This record gives sequence, C-alpha cells and structure tokens, in this order.
Amino acid sequence: MVFPEVPAGLRGTLQNYNWKIQLKSSSILPVSRTEIKSSMLTMKRLFSTSHSSVDSKEMRKFQLLAHKWWDEEGEYSALHSMNDIRVPFIRDTLLNMSSNYHLGTPLSGVKILDVGCGGGLLSEPLGRLGASVTGIDPLEDNIRTADQHKSFDPVLAKRIQYKSSSLEEIVEECMETFDVIVASEVVEHVADLEMFIKCCSQVLKPEGSLFITTINKTQLSYVLGIVVAEKIIGIVPEGTHEWEKFVPPEELERLLESNGFSVKTVNGMLYNPLSGSWSWMESTSVNYAMHAVKSGAQGQPSPGDDPSEMEREQPSATAGTTM
Repeated sequence: MVFPEVPAGLRGTLQNYNWKIQLKSSSILPVSRTEIKSSMLTMKRLFSTSHSSVDSKEMRKFQLLAHKWWDEEGEYSALHSMNDIRVPFIRDTLLNMSSNYHLGTPLSGVKILDVGCGGGLLSEPLGRLGASVTGIDPLEDNIRTADQHKSFDPVLAKRIQYKSSSLEEIVEECMETFDVIVASEVVEHVADLEMFIKCCSQVLKPEGSLFITTINKTQLSYVLGIVVAEKIIGIVPEGTHEWEKFVPPEELERLLESNGFSVKTVNGMLYNPLSGSWSWMESTSVNYAMHAVKSGAQGQPSPGDDPSEMEREQPSATAGTTM
C-alpha cells in the first residue's frame, strides 16, 4: 500500500489498520460495518488538520493506553485519585447554585457533557450522583472501554451514554443542550483552544456551568509536570504532555470571557506523588481548576453572579487545603 505525502507519525496507524483488514478478509471473521465505520472515522480525525480541536498526535498517544483506564495503579492512577477533589468541586458548586436537589442523587435532572471522557473515570461518579451524562471522546477504543466498564452497573448503564465524537462534531445536533460541561485534563491536549471554547459555549445552555482542570504554563509546571512526573517518577507515560500546550489561567480566563463566559472560581491543585493524593492550594502555578458560567439568554445575571454567592463558593472548594 502506498502512502503519498503521509506524515511519518500516521504511517504506522495506516499500516496497522491495513493489516487488520487483510487479516479479517483472509479469515472466517467478517469485517462488520460498525468496525469499518469506526476505523474510517478514526482515519478521518487523524488526517483532519483544519476546523477541528482534535490533535492527531494526541490521539495516537492515548490510543496506546485505551485499555488501561481502569487500572487504579497504572498510568492513570493520578486521574483516579483526582476524583477525590474534582467530583466534590463539581457537585458542591452546582448545589450552591441550585435549591433543587434530591438526597442520594443530588445531581438528578442535570444534563452533563463530559468532553474527552476517556474510559469514563469522571463520567461514572457524576452518573452515580444522579446526573444524566453524555461522554464523548474522539478515540473509539476509549469509548469501547468506557462502555464495557459502565455495563457492570445497571444504574450507570441507564444514566450514561458514550459516543465516539469530537466536540465540534456534536455542535449542530446539541445546540444549547447541556446544563454542565466538564473538560478535565483536556484543554492542554487540544489543537485549537479557542475553537474548543466556542464549541463549549454553543452546546451549553444559557447560565450553564463549565468546569475545567488543566496545567499552568510555568517553569514549575515543566519541572514537576514533565521532568519529575514523566521522566523521573514515571507516574504518567513519557511524552503525555507538551509544555508548549499548557494553558495559563489568565489566557484561559480571557478566552472564556471573550466567548460569553463569566469566570467564577480558579483554584490551585497539588498532587502528592508519595501519598498519591490531591489537595487544594492557593497557588495555581502547576495544576488548577476553573469554573465559569455562560451568560444568560437575555443578558440576565446567572445564579452565580451574586458576589456573596461567589465568596461562598471559594471556601467550599478550598476547604482542607494543604500546601
């Protein structure tokens, strides 16, 4: 098979795909329409270099780890433990903005879009809180892993649906559909951050909430996030992050506000590799979490616009902070 003008990084993916098709065509196992469709969709996203927030290099990195999402001691162990602070942060912020919630399932009736859901590590606990969760990820292998894991819990199977899709691919069918969007450890991997934020605004309802966790672009984040985490300790695979794609909170806040959002909270996050745990901190020099609210349809202030309410939000998110 000839690959004219194909980037070297994609050649292996194409050859591997071709080998799988040849293997199936020479065996008794038929190639299903679903498999062909998903493979062609993956190829389309890998080749897409314009009008997309998906980075083909990032897709290739995560495709190699698609089967390891639920190994709590493996490459994604830090994301598993991050749930201890990011899930309460999302839950408590939303509850502070609403007086209507159900005991046991406080997020019942809330429609959440989990962008870049991976294997469903954040979708599942949000679903257990009662939310109706749609998880999207451009990698079919990630969605397959997420679907398989949620199938073990009949309750989650009803509350969560996964879809192999990029954010911009669902905009037209999901205009102003979701109450909440979560993009946790995602924005540092996208190809076009401004397009990503615009798409978030389009699928989010007026006065809806956007939650983002990511990594600041500082010298300290390079030392801790790449040199220490990837090269020395190895808590994440080497090459997972590119420092040039890290996002300062000031830049993210500017992009959000220019696309109709009001930033309500910015909290620093600290990972302790010895205990394998996360905690809140004042400094945003490495990891941080951000909560923003989309402006109302008629320019009306959103529930979180009241200054006193915003002040209440900060302590609940930073309670128990350790430096």
